[in-house]
Amino acid sequence: MAQVEEAGMVGFSPLVRRFTFNAWMVAGFTPITRGSKLDFFIHRAGGMKGVILNLTLRGSGKIYTSKGSFQCQPGEVLLFPAGVPHHYGRDEQSEYWDHLWIYFIPRTYWLEWLQWNQCVEGIGRLVLTAPEEAEEMRSRFMEAIQLSVSDEPLAEALAMNAVEKVILECFRAQPDFRQPRIDPRIKKLCQFLNEHMTQETHIDQLARLACLSPSRLAHLFKKETGQTISAWREKQRVARACELLQKTNFAITQVALTVGYNDPLYFSRIFRHHMGVSPREYRKKQDKCSRA
Repeated sequence: MAQVEEAGMVGFSPLVRRFTFNAWMVAGFTPITRGSKLDFFIHRAGGMKGVILNLTLRGSGKIYTSKGSFQCQPGEVLLFPAGVPHHYGRDEQSEYWDHLWIYFIPRTYWLEWLQWNQCVEGIGRLVLTAPEEAEEMRSRFMEAIQLSVSDEPLAEALAMNAVEKVILECFRAQPDFRQPRIDPRIKKLCQFLNEHMTQETHIDQLARLACLSPSRLAHLFKKETGQTISAWREKQRVARACELLQKTNFAITQVALTVGYNDPLYFSRIFRHHMGVSPREYRKKQDKCSRA
């Protein structure tokens, strides 16, 4: 791994920038030195709504699970799926833990690529042993990070495409990556839900479609995606609403109907819950960025 150019990256760190996770994609650089302002442990007992990818650049991190702990070294990528507890910080034996990170709500077709071979208590681990592989991964992380704070037109879409590149490279580095990772019944069900976004569906109907009992389907869906069916579908509806607000002139009421909400006020509450702003405010923000 090349020497960290901290001076040029500090602008992407919590020392300079404030981060909010009420977004579809957030990314940054966290430089930790023993006794520094950022030298503390992150503890999220319930995990997060989205996924976190973490790439160690320098030093060592310590990750705790319910059954023990492990260290992450330079060139190692960690994957924290939605809902998986977070308890990590600088390894006491190391003076540093500098790492890049990306938080995102995954697109539907990414789910299979987020199923990694090596996991510890649900946390994926990928060690890039070749220096050139580690440096390439660093470059891909930095591309996503830089785009995540850019004001250029289509920056958000480009940032998500950069995240997709990171996910693909990680998946391609998995042993036997050509083998399916997500249960095909759940993958088929996700496609069905997206194709019938405006329709109300019931667990019994979905269970018949997947040839499973309702209770078995609920358990398997949560296991494969990290979310309940209703929570997953809600996120997909909001993601589709974001696309419509960016790419069309639809009124808010029409956007709500298009993604399956008959009540615009209820839709606005759901949207604000996920995005931190109302649909109208979100559109204004995107319009401002596109004119920049």
